[in-house]
Amino acid sequence: MRLGPSIRLRLTLFYVGLLVAGTTLLLMLSWWLLGRHLERTLPPEYASHVLGQLGLQYAIAIAGTALVALGVGWLAAGRALAPIRTIATTLRRISEDRLDARVRPSGRADELHELAVAFDAMLDRVEGAVEAQRRFVANASHELRTPLTVMRTEAEVALDDPDASAEELREVARAVVETTDRTELLLDRLLLLAVSTEGARRDDPVDLAAVARRAAATVAGEAAAAGVEVQLQLGRGQVRGDEVLLERLIGNLAENAVRHGRAGGAARIRVREDGPEVELSVASEGEVVAAADLARLAQPFERLRRERGRGSGLGLSIVRAVAEAHGGRLVLEAPSSGGLVAGVRLPAAAVMGA
Repeated sequence: MRLGPSIRLRLTLFYVGLLVAGTTLLLMLSWWLLGRHLERTLPPEYASHVLGQLGLQYAIAIAGTALVALGVGWLAAGRALAPIRTIATTLRRISEDRLDARVRPSGRADELHELAVAFDAMLDRVEGAVEAQRRFVANASHELRTPLTVMRTEAEVALDDPDASAEELREVARAVVETTDRTELLLDRLLLLAVSTEGARRDDPVDLAAVARRAAATVAGEAAAAGVEVQLQLGRGQVRGDEVLLERLIGNLAENAVRHGRAGGAARIRVREDGPEVELSVASEGEVVAAADLARLAQPFERLRRERGRGSGLGLSIVRAVAEAHGGRLVLEAPSSGGLVAGVRLPAAAVMGA
């Protein structure tokens, strides 16, 4: 690609052009006024000679002004564009493996300083997103590799045993099917998490209380088997968004409350309007959650325990992603008595439509 004149050169020529044009107009006006005065006070031949000499001196002055303006303009343009050159240099230093380069502007606070600060803030967000993506890919690879290894091991053990009975082979088949089901569920949740973080969603009116009632009905069987009572406190809760994603949000919270709650306890689902927001909270009764564990629970593949069958660790990640895609936020609290309170605050429908 052929490059044109640099911005510095164009700014310099612009400065020179303005100054030379202004100086020329001012000297021409002075030359004209002085000529009229000389024509009234001197003989014509003397007046013409004086005007000729004066015009030559004015031309030399304009040329000198142009040279001075060229040097000063070049230096001034370079100084003004220095932050942009710093940003360009920083961009050239950035790569996928090195995202820690920053402009770190200094000097007076002007528009270019503000641009550099905004650029550094953008790089901070990009670096955080890339790091989160790397962790997600690494964790996803690990989580997917584990069930595949289990299936391969089960199959190899069965193949290496020439005396394996039909019942033993059926047991291997059942283990492979169970592992396949868990892997399929993990893939479904990975896809849902990816869809939730894209930001694009439907913008339909949604009755969050009705969605919560359906989600509670979905986990009712599992709750009865676990000895957990599902309690509903449903008030008004009109929001706008994707009803399918919001139902998955509440479903994940309800499933977590049932699966990690203690037998004989309760899972309380509440929906209510709180000013310009709709508050959804799901509280469970169970073991005490440490503050350090609470801070990491909403990260992908993070869970309190690593026992087989305890879930993929994506539930709260999906909840947070869906909440943020709807302009809301997830807040986790760990009561001193034990259990977990997961609260989601979403903009009310009237606020989003305003």
